[in-house]
Amino acid sequence: MQLERILHSQGFGSRKICRSLIRHGLVSVNGEVCDQPFDEFETENLQFSVRGEDWQFRIQAYLMLHKPAHYECSHKPQHHPSIFSLLPPALLERGVQCIGRLDEDTTGLLMLSDDGQFIHRMSSPKWKVPKIYEVTTKHAIDDEQVKTLLSGVQLLDEPAPIAALACEVISTNVLHLTLAEGKYHQVKRMLAAVSNRVEALKRIRIGQLELPEDLAPGEWRWLDSVMLERIAPTRNNS
Repeated sequence: MQLERILHSQGFGSRKICRSLIRHGLVSVNGEVCDQPFDEFETENLQFSVRGEDWQFRIQAYLMLHKPAHYECSHKPQHHPSIFSLLPPALLERGVQCIGRLDEDTTGLLMLSDDGQFIHRMSSPKWKVPKIYEVTTKHAIDDEQVKTLLSGVQLLDEPAPIAALACEVISTNVLHLTLAEGKYHQVKRMLAAVSNRVEALKRIRIGQLELPEDLAPGEWRWLDSVMLERIAPTRNNS
């Protein structure tokens, strides 16, 4: 593929802008400056840099982000900064989208991609991808609350009771709640239904993907092929 087209496909602007970057000596391929926009390169395992920043060619983008509190999962936030402001411009140019959303005060694991099929595979209720939340409650958690969360609670405007897939008590006021759905304010509404209240909420796992301990709030990381296979082994056939 021509270098100009490679940069364009990776989100570095229009082909005209990418051509200018190359001709001004701002692009290196495999460690060597290339100023010829129409030079051809194999894209498999291709390493390149733009303005000194290293990149690897990826046909599609898959990444995870540790969402901080007081950020909105929207390209057009209303009251707080957008989580997309935490990403490099090239990823925004590629059109990465959140796979499911978290409330502005909820922290933890977010996945993003520009692969429409993967987004559908991971967010559609049909696939029932489990998500684990670490819930800090206002009141102590008792056995009756756990039993009710597992058997199902009736939420306003929902046709049938909604049950957690699992509910593990970690401490007096902390539990890990596993859900297969992502309804509006679901965790908060479920805890309210058992006469408790969510004081803090953090998503710590999606499917087989856990939030890494060394990924700080506001940081993001590429998902490699091994991680993707663990998350959605049927993604190429969905």
